[in-house]
Amino acid sequence: MAKILVGIGIVAAAGVVAISAAVISENNSAARSTPVVADASLADTAKPAVQVSQDTRAMKSQRVGVGMAAMQQAAEANKYLFVFFYKDDDEQTRAMRRVFDATMPKVADRAEFVLIDTTDPLEREVVEKFGASRSPMPLVLALAPSGAITGGFPLKFNEAQLMGAFASPSLEKCIKALQGGKLVLVSVQNAMTRFNSEAMQGVQALKADARFTKATEIVTVDPRDAAEAGFLKKLQIDPKIDEAVTVFLAPPGRLIARFKGATNKNALVAAIQRAASGSSCGPGSGPNCCPPRKKP
Repeated sequence: MAKILVGIGIVAAAGVVAISAAVISENNSAARSTPVVADASLADTAKPAVQVSQDTRAMKSQRVGVGMAAMQQAAEANKYLFVFFYKDDDEQTRAMRRVFDATMPKVADRAEFVLIDTTDPLEREVVEKFGASRSPMPLVLALAPSGAITGGFPLKFNEAQLMGAFASPSLEKCIKALQGGKLVLVSVQNAMTRFNSEAMQGVQALKADARFTKATEIVTVDPRDAAEAGFLKKLQIDPKIDEAVTVFLAPPGRLIARFKGATNKNALVAAIQRAASGSSCGPGSGPNCCPPRKKP
């Protein structure tokens, strides 16, 4: 059962940032679709032509890197930010830029974007933050307003992949916590599920334990919330469950235990110990971990 959940464990494949674990301007549609451009050479290839906002022009005139500022601007607007890192103005970069340019207007109501030349000394901070210089180019990262990296696409990608980088609210919380090196307890319940309080007993007890307080995040998911359907599918949980389910995740997105109904702190601690030892299943493990081992 030790596995990386697709869409949760966004790892440092292809030399991208070594991460543990994968919203809003006003009514001005032109402003919403305006990119921040860190370098003019590739920007000139954009079709339609790239427009640079007044704030961006000011930054460029002062020769200040725009990558970190774009992250702050998107977060303050409660929007996603798509970061297009590139190094050379080669055919691969131009081809992916065309895909990027065609996609961004379609998500302009919930995302901003920025182009970053990884060789620009002024962009060193954002390049180093994500380890982008170690990745094949071009590279696109999707950043949620919380800072969680919900998608990473080195070298080649398509429109569907970019548009699929948006995470549900609960998934975003999980990704953020996992990328911060935290354990995540996902409590799936609502008013129609049984044993809700029993399911939270062990979860809250673990969170209250001084050893785990700062390293544990609790995320509650309503199984009937349509926005979380994709997340529940990744967790292999039927939205029509009639009992509370608790899923225990460890970085980078490894499912280390699953509980139906009640939980207790000792079982959760045991799951942590198994994960720390490199295994998510102990001897004779049962339904709360992996299927029981067959006797020879």
